[in-house]
Amino acid sequence: MRLLLHICCGPCSIMCIKTLRDEGIEPHGFWFNPNIHPFTEYRSRKNALTQYAKSIDLALTLQGEYGLRPFIGEVADDIDNRCVKCYDMRMMETARYAAENGFTHFTSTLFVSPYQNHEQLILSAEHAANAYGVAFLYRDFRPYFKEGQEKARELELYMQKYCGCIFSEEDRYKKKKKPAKQQLKE
Repeated sequence: MRLLLHICCGPCSIMCIKTLRDEGIEPHGFWFNPNIHPFTEYRSRKNALTQYAKSIDLALTLQGEYGLRPFIGEVADDIDNRCVKCYDMRMMETARYAAENGFTHFTSTLFVSPYQNHEQLILSAEHAANAYGVAFLYRDFRPYFKEGQEKARELELYMQKYCGCIFSEEDRYKKKKKPAKQQLKE
């Protein structure tokens, strides 16, 4: 099996790579994340992953550049359902690259996050697999999420505070903001 592992960030990759290697599967990392904004966040995540990959001897392909305009173009018509388009973009590019470069299977570190829509992500990956004739290797990495985050802190890897897109960053700040009435009472 030649496995292409789509990687969203270094911290999420830790336990995915470990469990795959424990199964005897040597993944090839694949960075394609046009959803991550702003540029400084994109660069921080990409650099952290690059350094981590070197430290564990993981082959890594960096695909694409900072993708503000393509990402916004894809999600602009339906921002509330942007995650579906985001999953589709990333899984399609991963499957395309896998098929064109001799990989037999692909999967993603997104399957480690309890914050992702797991079922929708599976549908996106299966659709991409069918479109490009490459197998999708499903693994539910969520049981390893907390351990991976702890290891990332130990390794002092850059750890993000939101999913990646500018809209998820906005949601992060909306959740922190107290209602006006509550602010007045304090």
